Parts: sequence; C-alpha cells; structure tokens
Amino acid sequence: MSRAEMAKLGWDECDVILVTGDAYIDHPSFGMALIGRLLEAQGFRVGIISQPDWHSAEPFRALGKPRLYFGITAGNMDSMINRYTADRKIRSEDAYTPNGEPNKRPDRALTVYAQRAREAYPDVPIVVGSIEASLRRIAHFDYWSDKVRRSVLPDSKADLLLYGNAERALVALTQRLDAGEDIKDIRDLRGTAFMVPLGWLPADDWTVQASAGVDVPGRVDAIPNPYQEIPQDRSCATDAKAAEPEVKPIKILSREERQAAARAKHNKTVMRLPSYEVVKDDPVMYAHASRVLHLESNPGNARALVQAHGERDVWINPPPLPLAMDEMDGVYDLSYARGPHPSYGNARIPAWEMIRFSINIMRGCFGGCTFCSITEHEGRIIQSRSEPSILREIEHVRDKTKGFTGTISDLGGPTANMYRLSCKDKKIEESCRRLSCVFPTICNNLGTDHSKLISLYRKARAIPGVKRIQISSGLRYDLAVRSPEYVKELVTHHVGGLLKIAPEHTEQNTLSKMMKPGIGAYDEFKEMFDRFSREAGKKQYLIPYFIAAHPGCTDEDMLNLALWLKKNNFKLDQVQTFTPTPMAMATTMYHTRKNPLHKIDADSEVVETARSGKIRRIHKAFLRYYDPENWPLLREALQKMGRGDLIGYGEKHLIPPAQPKEGSAMPAGVERKRAPVQDKVRTAPPPRQRKGERVSVSSAPVPSAAAKVKPSILDTIKTKPKAGRK
Repeated sequence: MSRAEMAKLGWDECDVILVTGDAYIDHPSFGMALIGRLLEAQGFRVGIISQPDWHSAEPFRALGKPRLYFGITAGNMDSMINRYTADRKIRSEDAYTPNGEPNKRPDRALTVYAQRAREAYPDVPIVVGSIEASLRRIAHFDYWSDKVRRSVLPDSKADLLLYGNAERALVALTQRLDAGEDIKDIRDLRGTAFMVPLGWLPADDWTVQASAGVDVPGRVDAIPNPYQEIPQDRSCATDAKAAEPEVKPIKILSREERQAAARAKHNKTVMRLPSYEVVKDDPVMYAHASRVLHLESNPGNARALVQAHGERDVWINPPPLPLAMDEMDGVYDLSYARGPHPSYGNARIPAWEMIRFSINIMRGCFGGCTFCSITEHEGRIIQSRSEPSILREIEHVRDKTKGFTGTISDLGGPTANMYRLSCKDKKIEESCRRLSCVFPTICNNLGTDHSKLISLYRKARAIPGVKRIQISSGLRYDLAVRSPEYVKELVTHHVGGLLKIAPEHTEQNTLSKMMKPGIGAYDEFKEMFDRFSREAGKKQYLIPYFIAAHPGCTDEDMLNLALWLKKNNFKLDQVQTFTPTPMAMATTMYHTRKNPLHKIDADSEVVETARSGKIRRIHKAFLRYYDPENWPLLREALQKMGRGDLIGYGEKHLIPPAQPKEGSAMPAGVERKRAPVQDKVRTAPPPRQRKGERVSVSSAPVPSAAAKVKPSILDTIKTKPKAGRK
C-alpha cells in the first residue's frame, strides 16, 4: 500500500495496481484481497491504492506506474447504495471505512477512479470490475438520477470490464498481457465486456440476431398462410436461367451432427439489444432488453450480447463458467493475513467486525429474487467449497484471528442452505432458461438433499476450540422444509434464540413480482421451527424481514401485511424500503411499469409502483404501525382507503385515534417509539456476502512475473469455453 512497503520487498514497480473504494482488509470476503492474493499466487507483484482522494490524479501515482494495468473497483458494494439510503439521503456511516467515516469515496466511484487513473498514466490499460461494474455493464436505470444511464464502459473509458466471478478471466488476462498481448486484442474471455466499432464481429462466421426476434416486444405480424399461392415476381431476373435456384444435393446428417452444428451456430451468434438511445426513451424496449439479458444469463447456453451506444457498440461476452470445487478451494486457501492492513492501527471497520469470525462456504443463488443483485453478479449456479477447505479455514480463524472466543458467527454465503445443491442433470442445467429454480414452484430437477450441509455442520462443531457455530446468512425456508432433518439440526444447534428469515411480504400480488414463495411456506417452516425448538428445550423465535414499496405492491397489500404483523405480534425494528438497484428485474418494473417475468409489449401487464416519496413513506409506516411517529400518516392513509374502522383503541384496531401526550401512559397494546431505525441495505452482499456484493502487498518478497512459480490450484482453471440476496 506504500512505496516504503515496496522498498522493503525490493520492488521497483508493481505489475498490477488495484484501486478500491474500501479499506484494504486482507480477507477472502473482501474483493480486493481475493484478487490480490490470486494474482500473487500467479507470480505477480500487486499494489493496493485504497480509498484515494479523487480530487486530483496525484494519489493514483502513489505506487508509481503499473507494468501491466490498473484494476479499478468501487468496493464490495455499489458506491451509490453504499452512500445513500432508499430515500436518497446520505448515510451517516460507511461500513467499509475506518471508524465508519462517511464521504471517503465519490458517487459512481468506479467511473471517477478510472478517469483519474487514466489521467495519472494515459498509456496504462484500465480494467474495471466488482459489483458496480457487473450491475452497470449495459444501459441501466439509475435510481439516484432518475434516468437511464449509459453502460459504465463509455463513461469510465475503461479498456475492459470484468463481471461476475472473474477469477478465471482475471488470471488469463494478466498472463496474456504479461506475454505482450495488446489488451485491445483480447476479445475472447468469458465474463468480459468492451467497446468496439459499430457492427464489429469477432470473425466472418459470426451472425447477428435481433433480440426482438427471440422475445417480441410489440405487435406480432400475422403468419403467412403456407397454402396460399403467391405469384412469383421475376421482374428483376435477367433471364430464366438466372432466376432458377441453385440445385444442391441433399446431405443426411445424424442427430449428433445436427446438434453439434446447432451448438456451433448458437455459440457464434450475438444478440443485438435495443440501443441506449432507444431504451432511454422507450420503457417497453427497456423492459424487453432487461428480459432478454436475464434470459441470456445461464453460462451453459448464454449468447454474447451487443448494445449500440451512439457510434460504438458495447459487446458483452457470455457469463463466466462456474468454478469447480477444487478451484474454489484454491481461491480460499490462499495466504490471507485475515485482518485489516496494519496502517489502520486500532481503527474500527464495521464491515470487518461483521465478518471477522464468519466463513463463506459457497457462491451464487438460484432463487432469482427480482429485487436482489446476487443473480446478476454471481449467477444462479451454486459454486461450493469442499469440506476440508472450510474446516481448515475455521481452524485458521481459531488460531489467527484476534479476539476469537470460540464462536463462528456464520457458516454460509448468499444463502444459508444452498450448499452443494444443483440440478440433477448437467445437460438439463446447461439448456435451462428458467429465471428461478424455486419459483413459482421448486423445479423437479433441482436436488434438495441437505445431507452434505448437515455433515459439514457436525464436523465444524467437532473442531477443538469451537464452542458454537451460528447461522446468520439468509435461510431459504421453502427449501429447508424439504429436509426436516436439516431444520432440526439448525434449530437444535445453530440458532441463538433468534433466527432471521425473509418472507418479504404476505400478499401474493406482491410476492409474484418478487419471485418469492407464498406465506404458506413460512407457516410450514414456523411449525417445524417451533416443534424442534420445544424438543430441544429452547425458547426461540423467528425474526422476519419485509420490504415496503416493492413494485406491484399496493396500499391494500401493505395494510394486509401490517394486520398480519399485528396478529402475530411482530414489532419490527429494522425495516427496508425497496431500493431500485441497477439491472435488477424489480428495478425494471419500477422504471417501466412492465413485468419482465413475462413477454413484453405495449399492452402487457401494468405493474403499479409506489414512486412518490409520500406513498413510499406510508408503505414503510405500515411496517412500523406501532410507532407513534407514524400514526398521523397512517390515519390519513386509512381514511382515504375507507378503512377508518381500523382506527381505535380496541384489539381489532391497527392504530389509535389520537397521539399520546408527553409523559402519559400509552393505551393498552401500544408502544412508544423505539430507538431510531436505519434502513437495512440488501443488494449485493456485504463482505461475508449476505443479501445487495460482496489488493495486496505480501509480507514476503514475491517473484517477478517472469520468474518460475510453484503451480497453484488455480492452474487447474481452464479458459477454453464450453458449449453450451441478503
């Protein structure tokens, strides 16, 4: 992180300099540490510029000129979500900054950092990545400016964008640049995007298909009657012979040959999305482009995408292939220091405090919740670590992490219980185009056996020095009920009195827009949870999360949710108002009032959405119906809805008719306001990777890129393409 450290290591320059909007914490839950150690294992010298002052280019010259490239990231979260609440107010704390200090990164940090790095060294290639790059790789609706913005590529002037789980592309890119290849010639890596001239194709045998031909966004012309005789027009023919079609012999192909030919054609077809200039002004075409992008997200069958931005194209290669288990182990078994950089001293970094005793066991989520960014970033295919790798990391936490008292705070990832779950048939998985494996029902081809996770829990608990293992990641309870043995194991050994789960809503109208199961699945899980808690002799409770003002949610839906909360005696402290994150399908609903879960046209379903500030406040107030500060707003809303019968002091009433006098006793069943509440952000995950995203100077000399290095597990990564939230 400094010239002094470089001198101590004997470095005259860095091969790669990574710029991040977060504090540098050398732990695999933080993107820059993972990338830095990964490149270090390949023999490269990596420098980190953390949270630079962006008002000039000078801080970007702190480590000198990188030999290969600048790697730019906004950090573990999109910089706008990190800095602003759902009400567009600046947050008082930045969890990824020493002592939680706010305003240590600019708005749209990825673009600003890339521009400053270009200013510092104009001839050095710029590579951008992380959640902010993933979610802004095409034209996208930006909630904070309330307009459709261009892809981050033309604004940042980056040479290459990496999206999703980028380890494979990162290693291949760095090795090819080290071998002398020009970054402008590297156009074949999966999980990358770049700018090209309008109409550019990788080779002559590629074909372009308009996205409207796959998912028609408007009126469909009538199909011609094949039996109708239409006279041929030969007015352009010079003679009869020229008008005759060429006669070719018929070639009989086997089934395997036909399939191979179809795959080859599919893999060399690019889908052209409506241009930025079209989608910024046409909500129907924006919704259509969003739907096509999500349909082309399975690495097994996704095609390249291209979208015009003025006189140039943004070209997006298919998503990266998931890492195999040994490759995942190789990434997480690298030599992390497992703590903040020493330069921070004793400063408190909230995000580090949250995950310092947690273990990430998997990536990805096949739930497909429309409001969550995990799918767009990490994909739907679960990538899991092996048991030995996870158990080794628990031992490292026990032996190397200061302050460990015997409790592992979490053993999970994007979800608690998708570890090693996958499609029963690889061929079916590679051809599937479902947006979710569990909505509207759990797919028959999805394996739901939790036995491997139960085995992991038991072995982890048996490690000497480990007193307790908690499960804090979001639990997919509709999957959990498929395995009563898992629920019993969880409830008996891994719940510390309270378990947080996320029904998100109670009303089917809203749940269908979220792609979440009905409240009946919650009731089924609660029955199991209560029964196994009694059997274990424990008093334990479920703490549900809900979202206010989600697209498709009406005032009546929120009222019914509030009545359900009151009936079940829930008084929520932490509540969330829907935040439209770039590229999410729920954001498409918010912006266009169209539902991209179904085919789009001008006459398709209209999704009503709470957009005005007052309506969003009312929806949030329903979640905290017991708070006296919300009562005036709710009284007005209930009167307008014709539900004045819910205002009173009785058990059947939701809120009282009058405000309490200062110092007076509260009416029965009514509480005074609790402590101030801060919106909970759920987009790509915080570092431990819950729900909204998830470099490095070694303490020992690292050989130069030209030196021979011991092959690491990452050498097993194959770069040859195959066919085919909380």
